[in-house]
Amino acid sequence: MNLQRFRGKSRILAGAMILSLGLAGWGVARASQQFFTPGVHISMKMADPAEGPSRTGFAPVVKGVLPDVVNISTSKVVKASEQDHSEMPDGMPPFFQQFFGQQFGPNSQNHMQHPRDQREDSLGSGVMVSPDGYILTNNHVIDGATDVRVTLADKRQLKAKIVGADPKTDIAVLKVEGSDFPAITIGDSSKVQVGDYALAIGDPFGVGQTVTMGIISAMNRGNLGIEDYEDFIQTDAPINPGNSGGALINDRGELVGINTAILSHGSGGNEGIGFAIPINMARSVMSQILDHGKVTRAYLGIMVQDITPGISKAMNLKEMKGVLVGDVSPTGPAQKSGVQRGDVILELNGKPMEDSRELRNTISMMDPTATVKLKLLRNGSPTDVSVKLGEMPTDKELAKTEEGPSDKSLDGVTVENLDAQTAKQLGLPASTSGVVVTDINPSSPLAASGLRAGDVIQEVNHQPVKNVAQLEEAVRKAGANPLLLVNRKGSTLFLAE
Repeated sequence: MNLQRFRGKSRILAGAMILSLGLAGWGVARASQQFFTPGVHISMKMADPAEGPSRTGFAPVVKGVLPDVVNISTSKVVKASEQDHSEMPDGMPPFFQQFFGQQFGPNSQNHMQHPRDQREDSLGSGVMVSPDGYILTNNHVIDGATDVRVTLADKRQLKAKIVGADPKTDIAVLKVEGSDFPAITIGDSSKVQVGDYALAIGDPFGVGQTVTMGIISAMNRGNLGIEDYEDFIQTDAPINPGNSGGALINDRGELVGINTAILSHGSGGNEGIGFAIPINMARSVMSQILDHGKVTRAYLGIMVQDITPGISKAMNLKEMKGVLVGDVSPTGPAQKSGVQRGDVILELNGKPMEDSRELRNTISMMDPTATVKLKLLRNGSPTDVSVKLGEMPTDKELAKTEEGPSDKSLDGVTVENLDAQTAKQLGLPASTSGVVVTDINPSSPLAASGLRAGDVIQEVNHQPVKNVAQLEEAVRKAGANPLLLVNRKGSTLFLAE
């Protein structure tokens, strides 16, 4: 299967605008525990539960934290052949925009005649988390950078080394040489509650350190399409471009989050909905980077989805609780333990699972060698299953695994899930379900049946198919000569080899 993804200099996400800042004027571009690691010792100040909240305003708190937040400037050279001057891809919603590293605008006439490599600069923020010079920031702040410099509150500028990064959570770790740096106090994001005061500190628009105030608006925000693993703290503390990688602190001056994104209607500025990565997640990622040089995640081997009212009704579920197993990897740990498509995961190691985001995040942070106990609901009956987890495969390995064994009937046929927008482009009602054929090789067995690009496959051997996974399964079961029901420009017809 060919999975098409829109790619370009500015990554368009169905979620938010990342808050690093390009240097082409003010245009928006593009938020002590002891660590013991092999050869590395990081001392972090941890919160003292005995300390009470500030009662004299936030000035004393801010005064103590400002030296811990740094400015990060990065540079990289973009090859002329890599530059993308295309408009936003058709069909991508303008409601959310992510900008990163907008380059200095070249003279358009000269550029058209003589494309040249260009230097791309951007700004972001970071948080000093240890006196030894370790800094937490966002991966998108330093992604692709060849030169990273950190400016401290006392105006010192130091060259920084990228220790490691995790794009899946948008966390990066930097290191500057030296000692006795001011270091922020690390809080506990699991204790943050909606309604708590929140202060955002960073360097918006490159004007210098800035502090804004608000409250915690929501916790555990996910499914925004910003990162692979999302568990955001939402705040209305004003956050603006350049704040990426900066600190979100509570009224005691404790770091509870790393500012990373805002919801924007295209204005490029704060509209009262900002997101920060919880410090507990960021700290765990940082620990793995320092321990192993990378982040290793556990793997269950299932595709999960939230239970909607419609699914609950169709499955005769008494309550809308748990996480639905939409698919099971044929070679994954879950399949080996007997987990089936259609199972509802109610609990993981005795803890209720409220949604797919919680399950994915919980599994991802576990030891890949661990064994977990799942409480399932299968055909209305509870059952318990133990699954020995595995290590998350790379994206390439995962894609190859999920494709499964090749089926000759689908050789040479490229299909995609049909969404409302594609249906409209094909002249079909938005409610049309099925799988759209995007390309077909004339030598394919199904090409002989008359199948064409633009056809929507709705049934295989009278079995409805609503997505690519169902189509693959139905074709495998059908064998060498599947009977297809396709919708072509609003009319249905049967096709067979």
